[in-house]
Amino acid sequence: MQITGEMLIGASSVRGTEGQQQAFDPCMDQFIATPTFGMGGQAEVDRAAQLAAQAFDPYRQLSLAKRAEFLELIADNIMALGDALIERAMAESGLPLVRLQGERGRTVGQLRLFAKVVRDGRFMSPAIDHAQPERMPLPRADLRLAKMALGPVAVFGASNFPLAFSVAGGDTASALAAGAPVVVKAHSAHLGTSEMVGRAIQKAVRDLGLPEGVFSLLMGAGRKLGEALVAHPVIKAVGFTGSRQGGLALMRIANARPEPIPVYAEMSSINPVFLMPAALAARAESIGRGFADSLTMGAGQFCTNPGMVVVIGDRNVQRFIDAASQALATKPAQTMLTPGIHQAFDTGVAKVDGVEGVEKVAQGQPADGLHNAAQAALYVTDVQRLLSSPVLQEEMFGPASIVIRARNFDEVLELAEQLEGQLTVTLQIDPADYADAQRLIPVLERKAGRILANGFPTGVEVCHAMVHGGPFPSTSNAMFTSVGASAIDRFLRPVCYQDLPDVLLPAAVQQANPQGLARVINGDLVAR
Repeated sequence: MQITGEMLIGASSVRGTEGQQQAFDPCMDQFIATPTFGMGGQAEVDRAAQLAAQAFDPYRQLSLAKRAEFLELIADNIMALGDALIERAMAESGLPLVRLQGERGRTVGQLRLFAKVVRDGRFMSPAIDHAQPERMPLPRADLRLAKMALGPVAVFGASNFPLAFSVAGGDTASALAAGAPVVVKAHSAHLGTSEMVGRAIQKAVRDLGLPEGVFSLLMGAGRKLGEALVAHPVIKAVGFTGSRQGGLALMRIANARPEPIPVYAEMSSINPVFLMPAALAARAESIGRGFADSLTMGAGQFCTNPGMVVVIGDRNVQRFIDAASQALATKPAQTMLTPGIHQAFDTGVAKVDGVEGVEKVAQGQPADGLHNAAQAALYVTDVQRLLSSPVLQEEMFGPASIVIRARNFDEVLELAEQLEGQLTVTLQIDPADYADAQRLIPVLERKAGRILANGFPTGVEVCHAMVHGGPFPSTSNAMFTSVGASAIDRFLRPVCYQDLPDVLLPAAVQQANPQGLARVINGDLVAR
């Protein structure tokens, strides 16, 4: 597939006239010569939004089977791009072949999971309470509930996942599954990758004869286009993965609209790992090596990277630190996604270096001439220093982490209570630790969206039970997840139909149940 540098607005390819930009290769530290990408502005936002508005009702009223077929066709089209997609993503992100092959598998897997969710129909939560005209003292009307899409959704591509959290990533897949047209703002770090995936979606729209406004892909330099997109009255929800600063900026715009809309922003998390004493005594070295592998995976550019380790100070703690330090010393520096991300990582590490009472105990191998490459780092300090130094709770987006020594379990509880909201917390735990864990887990449940035992948080499975969300500031709304089948709930709202003739009802709550859905009828779950 030839990359043209054009935006995709409905069925059209449009060359933006609001400046131009080249893609960037972070490994070579140079721009990719061709093509140049034309940037869009307010006119392109207006056109994409108008098409999305026109597409909304026809698209959401498609049969569930047709909507599921659409998601599966997108997945097929992405796979049909073959090695060219992986090669372009490698050039624009610096990520290795195997990582991007796995990410492509996750991307198409998400689309196929949501196709299954759509066919199943449970996401609409259909419920029927039949009329009770003879009920005393007041009769009851016939009441029927089904969920429908909120409206067109704006999705922002993420820097760290050029496929799985980008143009056809989880936000787009779940919004399309809900019945919402999507307008994507491509991330400037992977413009060519975005165009390729965007054309795979555009082709699926065309081949199935769907309204063209179901999908558009915009490109814009700086913040102007993204801000205009969130502010546009047609847009009814936003999906965002990125920095806390970026997420908060979009939330302010969304809340200042005449009609405020939800922004589902995944922002920042340090994902603490709690090493319980018995587990540490039994396997400090293996935990240390596993931690080093998790910390440096993908140059630490995961939102679930383990940026803090909490331990109770005794001789076994040093065993863990030694093992982790030895493992990190062998880890090569890795190219980061963009020069800006690399600079932000270096700035974050420098802040920690400047905090009195924090000791750097390990480093990875130096960059040795590699461009935009991060050197792993491990620090040690104590609970009181952490609690008195807010900078130590800031996310260092990259392969750096801090070991926090606690004198006793009461200090562990004190630290846990002071943590910000997190995507994950992890317990390394053995049976002898269970009594203390029973005291700690209620605190962690208030702090995080996912609690792990005897693993590390840098794997996020795409399935029905996954939660990839958490209390602020890890996300803007702790009630929802951005990964897994439940991610569809972000883009739905309930509608109740009272005494409507059956022919006017959505198929999900018609008397004959033409879609064959499981439904709650008069309070009882009735199988399809």
